[in-house]
Amino acid sequence: MCLLERLTFRFADVSIATNNSYRRIAIERGGMPPERVFVVRSGPSLERLKIVPPDEKLKLGKKYLVGYVGVMGRQEGIDLLLQAVKYLVHDLGRKDIHFGLVGGGTSLDEMKKLARELGVADFVTFTGRVPDAELLAMLNTAEVCVNPDVANEMNDISTMNKIMEYMALGKPMVQFDLTEGRFSAQEASLYAKKNDPVHFAVKIADLLDNPEQRARMGAFGRRRVQDELEWRYEAPKLLSAYDALWAKTQQRQQPAT
Repeated sequence: MCLLERLTFRFADVSIATNNSYRRIAIERGGMPPERVFVVRSGPSLERLKIVPPDEKLKLGKKYLVGYVGVMGRQEGIDLLLQAVKYLVHDLGRKDIHFGLVGGGTSLDEMKKLARELGVADFVTFTGRVPDAELLAMLNTAEVCVNPDVANEMNDISTMNKIMEYMALGKPMVQFDLTEGRFSAQEASLYAKKNDPVHFAVKIADLLDNPEQRARMGAFGRRRVQDELEWRYEAPKLLSAYDALWAKTQQRQQPAT
């Protein structure tokens, strides 16, 4: 795989990286000139991610809703999240929280089974893949959103769309302490110890019990998207990469003198 990666960078005219961590890989491991590597983040669109009134029915009678959106595979840490739910419900006695998990993936059925085994199925709704309107209803209703991505080498350097989607909707979040996750969210998130579901649960409880902190963190995230991370700030960077590609193509096509 590393050989194929080196060959890819060797023959590429330009490279598009989703963050500075991947840019460093292109330059240091791939040997690409820095001026040919462009960072284009997957910024959220505020035209799509609209703030709408909450739908209290989604809480299923609970006081609070915690929301998640994303793929459900092995690296997304849904098993760690469910362990955190177990700690909240059975150890801390928090029967006032419901969890709405939006998304599908290879581990969805396995996670539903795990929720039953952990005795928390009544506190978790798995929606599977749903239309945007249902996704937005869940996230807009949530007081807190979560990103339980497993702390590993890949996730540490990856920028996750769900983080910025939460921020676009003004939602505070809890996640494990990963390099690019912290860069994206900054003060919009609380950070749990890596792969520690108990600490993750404690952070969720702390945030739910502090409405002033939730409001402050949510407002920070929303401003960061509006002022820095929205797609309209990234589109010109993508166009710059295309311009560089076109210039290099034109240079190759010029006749030798």
